[in-house]
Amino acid sequence: MKYSKKVIEHFRKPHNQGTLKKADSISTVGNPVCGDIMRLYLKIGKNKKGEEIIKNVKFETLGCGAAIATSSMVTDMAKGKTLKQALKITKKDVTSELDWLPPVKQHCSNLAADALHEAVKKYLKEKKDKDKKKTCKSVKSKKKIKKK
Repeated sequence: MKYSKKVIEHFRKPHNQGTLKKADSISTVGNPVCGDIMRLYLKIGKNKKGEEIIKNVKFETLGCGAAIATSSMVTDMAKGKTLKQALKITKKDVTSELDWLPPVKQHCSNLAADALHEAVKKYLKEKKDKDKKKTCKSVKSKKKIKKK
């Protein structure tokens, strides 16, 4: 099977491989047909405009060379992006940045994009839930004060 130079580069020397100890979000996705499993770790920060961005991203992948290459590429593509921009990264974008994947390996780019989207959505949901709890606590505190 032929791969592009970029695929081989990202397979041999993956970028951002590893874990983040204090990750703000972790997602795990897999493909039961081929057995590939990807875990993505996100650290969220803010840019100069105050927008939330992916400050750091790491991955662990158990799978073929294409799975490792797409994981590496998606981390490069996502780092420094706003959460909204990261959610717009598609499987086609990943494949395009790698200068092509064989048709039988296209599912790997799906996994990489899916892992990124799942991690961002999970972060946003957890943040929304935390904000909701803070609001509820604040309302309860105000009601207690009024009763006194």
